[in-house]
Amino acid sequence: MSKKVAIVGAGEVGSNLVKALTKDDYEIIVVDVNSHKCKRITEKYDVSAIEGDGASQRILQQIDMESIDYFFALTRIDEVNLVASRMAKKMGAKKIISRLRNTEYSHKDAIITPEQFGIDFVAYPEKAAQREIELLIRQSSTAEVEEFKNGRITLAGIEITSTSPLIGRTLTKIEEANPYIPHKVVVISRDGNTFIPHKNVIYKNNDTVFFLCKSEYAKKIQQMAGKPAIDINSIMILGAGKIGRLLAKSLEHDYSVRLLEKNSSKAWEVKEKFKDVLVLDEDGTNLEFLESENVKDLDCFIAATENEQTNIVSGLLAKHLGVKQVIVHISTTDYLQAVRHIGFDAVLSKNISAVNEVICFMKSDMIKSITRFEDLDTDCMEIRVRDDSKFIRKKYNLDKIPQDIVLGAIIRDDKVIVPNSKTNIHPEDELLLFTKPENLSTAERLFR
Repeated sequence: MSKKVAIVGAGEVGSNLVKALTKDDYEIIVVDVNSHKCKRITEKYDVSAIEGDGASQRILQQIDMESIDYFFALTRIDEVNLVASRMAKKMGAKKIISRLRNTEYSHKDAIITPEQFGIDFVAYPEKAAQREIELLIRQSSTAEVEEFKNGRITLAGIEITSTSPLIGRTLTKIEEANPYIPHKVVVISRDGNTFIPHKNVIYKNNDTVFFLCKSEYAKKIQQMAGKPAIDINSIMILGAGKIGRLLAKSLEHDYSVRLLEKNSSKAWEVKEKFKDVLVLDEDGTNLEFLESENVKDLDCFIAATENEQTNIVSGLLAKHLGVKQVIVHISTTDYLQAVRHIGFDAVLSKNISAVNEVICFMKSDMIKSITRFEDLDTDCMEIRVRDDSKFIRKKYNLDKIPQDIVLGAIIRDDKVIVPNSKTNIHPEDELLLFTKPENLSTAERLFR
């Protein structure tokens, strides 16, 4: 039986969530005040839409809320999301997920908390983006980074350039040639498409390859790929919005940080909050200013304003001036692939970050724990091997795992094992499996 979902807000977060959920068996109702957004989402996806205010009791009563398994409040306005969540809970929705921008609700001394509104999970898009950017800085030379098992396992996305020693060689040949750098390639992005690679896939120029390894091997993986880690010391952040402020607060004690904000009053207000951050009232698209600030000597430039055109232009200028690592944030997720091809070191969207967090909650709320990489159309399943599973009963070896499922790592007795051809799987092993969403059930039938 399909699960029923109601989504208030058909903006970037809401529409990307719809895109992800329509790949599975969900019955989806979308609510938005904007008639154009309602029309667009119903034309693009097999969903129904209600035009109206998601915080209106009259509008929400048009939904059989007691049949709703997941209710999402994903507008850009916190107050609307909180009210909508509270009403949906009162009306019988089973699980409530809300998007909030104001992080004050998550403080330990908060007077009003999401739980008081019946919310089961909160997505803070700006905080999600900040965490992603910080990982990219601490694992420089990567295009994307994700950590598992409390940071013990790293998934690093590295762009393969023309000088990489990997080009023209198969995954198996590279694994055999580097026995002291245990790793698995779990997904490859090539020419705008992503795929789960088999062992005879050949590395090509401009591939973005996602390597899984124990975290202590991450820098060696970068060296192996011809992209050694950059020693990051100096950072410039463009934009004193939510993402910029969160980054400045998190990074100020470990790096030399400069924060640019062209709005004078905001710059002055932020300056009072940070003792170890140099706040400058300047425009990040002013080439003359950037040159005067010796941007060419920077280790990292982060464009994180709320204007993606400004971020792209400033990022291009920083790249032109020779900054070692340039990270650009954009809001319009349709632009992600195109902007990545411009040549930035990393491009991300807070909206995709939020969707990934939401889907992780949904999936882990069910049978298994799953991490969703929406922009890669790939899932990571964490699954424990049952002693009566098909794999164990039939005494299979690793060759019996389908080619479109990659076993990235095994956690056994709290130890991380990156598997090779001689590795065996035991009952009670915890596996990290990477595959396309449509293959999750195959993996589950094999090991559960």
